[in-house]
Amino acid sequence: MSNERVGKTTRRGFLGTATAATALTLTPPAAEAQAVKSVDEIQMAQLTAGSPPQPAATSKGDWTRPAAIAIPKEGYVKLEQGRYGPVFPKTPANYGFTIIAKVKPGREQAIREHGNVIEKAVAENPSVLAPLKLHYLRWVLFNIGGETYFMYQGYFDTDFDKYTEDAVAIFSGSGLNTTFENLEGFPMDWKTNAPAFVKFVREHHWPSFLEYGEYPYVSADEVKKALRVKSSLSTMLDEMQ
Repeated sequence: MSNERVGKTTRRGFLGTATAATALTLTPPAAEAQAVKSVDEIQMAQLTAGSPPQPAATSKGDWTRPAAIAIPKEGYVKLEQGRYGPVFPKTPANYGFTIIAKVKPGREQAIREHGNVIEKAVAENPSVLAPLKLHYLRWVLFNIGGETYFMYQGYFDTDFDKYTEDAVAIFSGSGLNTTFENLEGFPMDWKTNAPAFVKFVREHHWPSFLEYGEYPYVSADEVKKALRVKSSLSTMLDEMQ
């Protein structure tokens, strides 16, 4: 694009083009072949339609339309056997699990302190948990009938069993221990016995019966990619002032 063309580009027009470019970073693979080929085509589409280009038709890979799924009590829609048992589905919120287990007597404070351990580990090495492909983690302690329970909720982009296997590898390699050691019934040989770890997780997993995604099926890497594009475009706009 020539300097003359750049000079004539309005901020509004550039924003429209930037919006289309950002949207393309999350376009499902099947639609990528139909992506607009040039800035001229994007601007022409805007003039013709009177608004920024709209996303492709809805599909399981369409992040533009919120989606929800009701899950049977078994935890899966269709029975499919994996390495350790039934395969739990990828939902609009991606893969995930909710583990609820009883805390060993007197170990509540140890679990709380382990939260500080994880915070420090991530601060010192932001990629320490990267292989898990996490979106979010949430740890909760609560009391039932005078006994303390621990709830571990996580959403991630790998499948259920691989997440657990990767967690064993990460903690074993980094020298960190898992806070699950403070839970009743957890196998203390977990660092050399990944199947036992997976078995514990499966036995204490409480499947969701409804999951919703505002931008369904989008991976953490895709979210970060879109945010990087947004940041770059913001910088470009600042330079145009």
